[in-house]
Amino acid sequence: MQQDMIVILDLGSTENTVLARAVRDLGVYSEIYPHDITPDELRALPNVRGILLNGGPNRVVDGAPVDVDPVVYSLGIPTLSADHPTARGEALPHWPKDPAALTELLRGFVFDTCKAQANWNMENFIADQIELVRKQVGSRKVLLALSGGVDSSVVAALLLRAIGDQLTCVHVNHGLLRKGEPEQVVRVFRDELGANLVYVDASERFLGKLAGVADPEQKRKIIGAEFIRVFEEEARKL
Repeated sequence: MQQDMIVILDLGSTENTVLARAVRDLGVYSEIYPHDITPDELRALPNVRGILLNGGPNRVVDGAPVDVDPVVYSLGIPTLSADHPTARGEALPHWPKDPAALTELLRGFVFDTCKAQANWNMENFIADQIELVRKQVGSRKVLLALSGGVDSSVVAALLLRAIGDQLTCVHVNHGLLRKGEPEQVVRVFRDELGANLVYVDASERFLGKLAGVADPEQKRKIIGAEFIRVFEEEARKL
């Protein structure tokens, strides 16, 4: 099912996810994008019924407020904004702090102004994603770098439900994880969910590469490059 979508454009807010959840609670799908998304990128998104411009405490950069591309206002998509005085759509000084008031405000915009349909819920979304994965993967194998963070863990869980034993996860312990986190990843995905999981303790290797390095950006590049090398080595074994 192709769900209607409300796009949230981040103009320096710290509460984009609050707004996204409030829209989804109405049964309408929402996604968050940066303020500098191009009009062409916005046009390419499926079934966009409305745009929420979400300003906030980080909106001013180098002394000037960030804004969306002016063409966004001429796309014919209804817009509603807060903390965004330059908006050419409907503008508010701020979003209501009371959750019930925010819900009622969004309800009017999403359904009355945008004419969106309440055809989204998490169960349907998961089912759609699982079906999409099965079509894309077919009978092939999938190799996933499982860090233990939110993104890779959600992907791993969806892939497990979609293709089961066709998935192999590789969890690399680079020595910089939280205490007990590697053991938790192994316990949850291998022991509880039954995933094919390869655990690689490369902590000494990573820490050796980082010895004596003080610059944070250099550390990041070393970690990234070494992670790719370790992952490629494990991939070749498979």
